[in-house]
Amino acid sequence: MIRELIDSNVTWLRQAYVLVNELDDTTFLTSPNGFVPHRVGSHLRHVLEFYECFLQGLESGRIDYDRRRRDVTVENSRRVAAARIAAIICSLERTTLNAHRMLAVRMENDEDGVYIHSSIGRELQALSSHTIHHFALIGVTLRLHGFPIDPEFGMSPSTLRYHAATSQKAA
Repeated sequence: MIRELIDSNVTWLRQAYVLVNELDDTTFLTSPNGFVPHRVGSHLRHVLEFYECFLQGLESGRIDYDRRRRDVTVENSRRVAAARIAAIICSLERTTLNAHRMLAVRMENDEDGVYIHSSIGRELQALSSHTIHHFALIGVTLRLHGFPIDPEFGMSPSTLRYHAATSQKAA
């Protein structure tokens, strides 16, 4: 189970790596008309920082996604973004994880610092869903820029399976 969760996350990150290297700087850095503040770079930075928070929290067993760096160099440089993606992929692939190991995860937007119980497996699943959600926004941003993108980019695996099943029934 844990290997599948890691592999899913690595698959999304590899898609991002390929995409970053296919884009030009303008498409990466700017918002399409009428879609401010959405930029590929800012959504990608956000996603990567969630992975970094997860990886950093593994040692202590405490994760705080609100304390991400918000490093604008990632959203302003495709080269920096690609390097961060590669580093996260490497970390995920090398890390030995127990899916059931319990973690304390700080509640989002909680000013009192309340932590809730979670597990590595649950957090990897949440990271996968979070990434797909932001990839959907990246896909919209790219389409508005006129950049050709795979229609399945940013769609959850369950949605893709549903579409495939309904297409087969219709045929």
